[in-house]
Formats: sequence, C-alpha cells, structure tokens
Amino acid sequence: MKLEIITPDKKLFEGSVKQASFPGSDGSFGVLDNHAPMIATLKSGKVELTEENGNKLEFFVKGGVVEVLKNNVIVLAE
Repeated sequence: MKLEIITPDKKLFEGSVKQASFPGSDGSFGVLDNHAPMIATLKSGKVELTEENGNKLEFFVKGGVVEVLKNNVIVLAE
C-alpha cells in the first residue's frame, strides 16, 4: 500500500509499505493492505512502518490525522 507522512514543514515519507502502526487517540492500531476505509486522530507517539523490502522505519509525531482509503494512507502530522 502507498503511504505518505506530511507535516506543515515537509513530506517526511512517501513510499510503499507492508504495514504501518499508529498511536491513535483511542489506542494504537495497525493498517495492512486492503484495510477498510477509515479516518482516525493521532496522539503523540511513534509511527512504525515496514517497507516492502522488510526495512523498518520510525517517525515521531505530536498528533495529527490518518486517512486510509483504497490502499492509500495519508498521515497529516504535527
């Protein structure tokens, strides 16, 4: 699935990932391919990604919103 992490200053990440984990306002959650459409708010914490090649990445966010739709994930983060 395609994932983008965007902050007011710059785009932190854009690429294909196997899975992503987010610090949701109501608890942490993960997203895999073909996930149901959703919009969720984020609290301060780590966004953890696993790229298609198995490489693991971490980004710290202060909050934001994530949208999942048709294997496209967009994170608008602080």
